[in-house]
Amino acid sequence: MTLSSMTGFARADGETPDMRWTCEARSVNNRGLDIRSRLPPRFESLETAIRTLVSERFQRGSIQLTLTLVRNKTAEPQVRLNQNVLAQILTAVRALQETPGVQPPSLDGLLALKGVLDVEEQEESESERAHREAALLTGIAQALDRLKVARRAEGQHLSEIVSQQIGRIETLTKAARAETGNLKEVMRARLREQVAMLLDSGAPDPARLAQEVALLATRADITEELDRLMAHVAQARALLGDGQPVGRKLDFLTQEFNREANTLCSKSALGELTRIGLELKAVIDQLREQVQNVE
Repeated sequence: MTLSSMTGFARADGETPDMRWTCEARSVNNRGLDIRSRLPPRFESLETAIRTLVSERFQRGSIQLTLTLVRNKTAEPQVRLNQNVLAQILTAVRALQETPGVQPPSLDGLLALKGVLDVEEQEESESERAHREAALLTGIAQALDRLKVARRAEGQHLSEIVSQQIGRIETLTKAARAETGNLKEVMRARLREQVAMLLDSGAPDPARLAQEVALLATRADITEELDRLMAHVAQARALLGDGQPVGRKLDFLTQEFNREANTLCSKSALGELTRIGLELKAVIDQLREQVQNVE
């Protein structure tokens, strides 16, 4: 059994000479592949590469990737006081102080003015930037690989549950087939009763009698439904061992299972057959809920 779940979590940590980083990858159910990245400022350029890394590993699921960076102290930006700008501002302040009612500015107010403090980032070469981005992408790929392992582990648990449910559907289908002999006897008895009622009211119309016989026979025949259910069971087991993402196919197959179970219940003329049909529908619904989480 090689199913893969769409639910999982993984993380990877690493560092470069100027920073430490943590990448967390989360995945939940989704009809298609939805990729969302939360990246620090100035690292938005990694978005395209991240989408490629995710698409190479997954086909379905809502995947959120969060990258957190902590700069080393040696790489922190340098704050410098712009003496020329500050001198011009102080000259203007002294001129304004001669105006009545004007309060002198505070120190934090002066420092908050644009241009007084310059924040200088350490310059880096293109090769340094490329090296750093390559290291980050390697770590992100590692987190995604771990997420894939986590989803596969959860998928193993799903495989066991789905396999049990498919086995239960097979057992119930065989039980329904065993009831078809009793069903035919019941239909024969009902037909005899209807013929007797027709005879009491006079000679029956041969054409009408043939029509009733054909109608009852059609209603009683559930062979095709049972055959299709068994075929769907075989197909579901083949998908479980396919080794590829089969969530969409299994989801479609549960709809086919449910269609046959509905028809079986509508044709049922026996209480036991109706009970089997309703239990089939319940198991199929449980199967559908599990399949919603399969990639």
